[in-house]
Amino acid sequence: MDSALSSPSTGAGTGGMYLSGADQTLVKLLVAGPFGVGKTTLIRALSETPPLHTEEVMTQSGAMVDDLAGVRDKTTTTVAIDFGRLTLSDELVLYLFGTPGQKRFRPLWQDIARGALGALVLADTRRLADSFEVMDIIEEAGLRYAVAVNTFPDAPQYDVPKLREALDLHPDTPLVLCDARDRDQSVDALIALVRHVLAHTPEENPNP
Repeated sequence: MDSALSSPSTGAGTGGMYLSGADQTLVKLLVAGPFGVGKTTLIRALSETPPLHTEEVMTQSGAMVDDLAGVRDKTTTTVAIDFGRLTLSDELVLYLFGTPGQKRFRPLWQDIARGALGALVLADTRRLADSFEVMDIIEEAGLRYAVAVNTFPDAPQYDVPKLREALDLHPDTPLVLCDARDRDQSVDALIALVRHVLAHTPEENPNP
């Protein structure tokens, strides 16, 4: 997408596959977070169209590079992007771009982030410190973000105030708990992000 926020008219050439008859606002959002935190799972749970995944089986060489602490059972990893689409209303459609979590993919991350309006950062209580670098990159890019703590069954559980303190979040940054496998919880996390982003997006002046 060339811009993060656009309002195309009825989809000529789309065959009605992606756009309804009414004008829609298309919003590009990132789903970010460290390696193995559940980004692919969340996009798979949310996307109303068959999601695009670029997962590959992890090799022994990759296992030596990537920190598998807390994710020992992980056998695949995203090597480019995940992509999904979610319609929140007749007027609002979200394009979701999942980004690789490993440091070596940072140049690719910067390309994917171009034109995004905001980011949902997934975190894991077993390794919260891994989220700091991701949040730093997002802040450097000037993007608004919300944090969703993925509630893995075997992960320690903490209340939201303690998590906010541990993640050193700005008071304005939304923080939610969600199971990335659960569509409803994942939708709630995205809605928290969208509300945060739209609350800080200047309204277009119809008469410039």
